Amino acid sequence: MPRVLIAGCGYLGQAVAELFLTGGWEIEGWTKSPDSAQQLSTKSYPVHSVDISQADQVLAQRGDVDSVIHCASTRGGDVVSYRRVYLDGVRNLLKRFGGSRILFTSSTSVYAQGDGDWVTEESAAEPQHETGKILRQAENFVLAAGGVVVRLAGIYGPGRSALLKKFLSGEAVIDPKHNHFVNQVHRDDAAAALFRLVNRETETGGIYNVVDNEPILLTECYLWLAAKLNRSISHVGRSVGRSRSKRKRGESNKRVSNAKLRAIGWTPRYPNFAEGMEKSVLSSFGREAA
Repeated sequence: MPRVLIAGCGYLGQAVAELFLTGGWEIEGWTKSPDSAQQLSTKSYPVHSVDISQADQVLAQRGDVDSVIHCASTRGGDVVSYRRVYLDGVRNLLKRFGGSRILFTSSTSVYAQGDGDWVTEESAAEPQHETGKILRQAENFVLAAGGVVVRLAGIYGPGRSALLKKFLSGEAVIDPKHNHFVNQVHRDDAAAALFRLVNRETETGGIYNVVDNEPILLTECYLWLAAKLNRSISHVGRSVGRSRSKRKRGESNKRVSNAKLRAIGWTPRYPNFAEGMEKSVLSSFGREAA
């Protein structure tokens, strides 16, 4: 039975684990927090508290695995957190599991393009912010070891959507002068992509964008939510004029292509924002929240 280590058994990692269970894999999960490990103790696979940024903790773990998936998150952390979780975490996992297949979940934020054009895995990835630069460093370590880099778009799914949360809180801004494309992917589609990439017969590494089929303009996103939740446009746009907060990963405007991933057989269950929100997310948030 093949074994996989999921380093970062959180929102995405748990969904990935379920697919590997169904596929007949033996699973081990890691999470930084002892409390989280305790909460996950009812899972049908072991979950241990391991801080991947600490080399001694990683090197002390017993047993070998066929594949390692680094999908730990900083949960919106700062530059120091990025360096610890992504850069130090990758180095430590490569040192401990150098003979295993390594998959690292990066971000489409490494594409800093601002002209609204399509970008592919061959496009320049030259982030301007320090957090993006750290992700690129971690990517290079994984690629040098023959591993797989997955550049994830913004993840949403049951109980989670940054765009919906911002909309419901009244922070959504309709500002045509600062409109840009939003690239999203449903959690379940992201999990399916990771599962497919690990299960490929060929042991090739490389970079793959994981994003749905149809990037959406931010204004169109908020207008769709306004119509679906019966909110007036004036309500949605009431915060126009507020200073826009600085995004940690920098301002960009691009449409990210998933053609390379679709070419190996991946097809998103939720091909666009509207379908994913309608069929999966809005019901889990509850209409009363609107």
